[in-house]
Amino acid sequence: MASFSTWIHGARLQTLPASISPIFAGVGVTLWLDTFDVFLSILCVLAGLTIQLAVNYSNDYSDGIRGTDKNRIGPARLTGGNLAHPYTVLAVAIGFYGLTAALGLIIIAFSGQWWLILVGAAAIAAGWFYTGGKRPYGYMGLGEVFVFVFFGLAACGGTIFVQAGGVPLLGWLSSCIMGLVACCILMLNNIRDIPTDTYAGKKTLAVRMGDNRARIAYSITLIFAMSMCFGLCFTPNIHTWCAVFFLPSLVFVAINIARILGIGQPAAHGGSINKLVKLSGLTELTMGLALLATFWVSANLV
Repeated sequence: MASFSTWIHGARLQTLPASISPIFAGVGVTLWLDTFDVFLSILCVLAGLTIQLAVNYSNDYSDGIRGTDKNRIGPARLTGGNLAHPYTVLAVAIGFYGLTAALGLIIIAFSGQWWLILVGAAAIAAGWFYTGGKRPYGYMGLGEVFVFVFFGLAACGGTIFVQAGGVPLLGWLSSCIMGLVACCILMLNNIRDIPTDTYAGKKTLAVRMGDNRARIAYSITLIFAMSMCFGLCFTPNIHTWCAVFFLPSLVFVAINIARILGIGQPAAHGGSINKLVKLSGLTELTMGLALLATFWVSANLV
């Protein structure tokens, strides 16, 4: 029987910034629009966390029973590492999906936007079919596309929509920033796993592009997202000096790119990429908080 610490490890806590960062950014936009609702914001954060945990455990189950995680380079998985019974992992995943659905229904009920049930159902389906089902889209190189949509546009834009009844242009810009960095986190995971994924027939985008091109794509995407952050600070109704909020993210981006491309040091490979995955999560978190601070300051300080 797996210990509590093993289950915590299996939750992949380093991925949680990808679920809450876009919501922080969305909350910032609602503060800017003066439509902030603390109750709905808390529910959005909880829903983001639970669906990320559901996806992590369901991926653990699906990859494990396929044998994809049999010879992992990254952290050991519950199913693939024989640390827990597959059906137990599946039950935990379903439990978190159910909790996400419950939170989503409460959000929808309070916002009155009942059509969002379709979006919530699509998000849950996307989480499961990333590695689950007979033809998982994660095995076809489409993982980044769905991550951009659901951990960028839907997470950030949805947080704004349920509180404001619409999403302004800067809200969509923030959603794109968050989605792009979330894609980078996934890309790093897949760059690390290229050898084992190739052997298992899992054709992720990194596998299809090849190691060198995937590293370049990762770096360009991070630079583009960072540029969008600074560009946002030069738009109307946003204080230009708020660009200072993004300096920590800029430092993290520079470190990530230097390590993945091997600038001034050997390029990260295999297990050493795990540290970069955590750093990329921290990068997205600082960006999300910087966006929140930027919108709040711009709304309250003249």
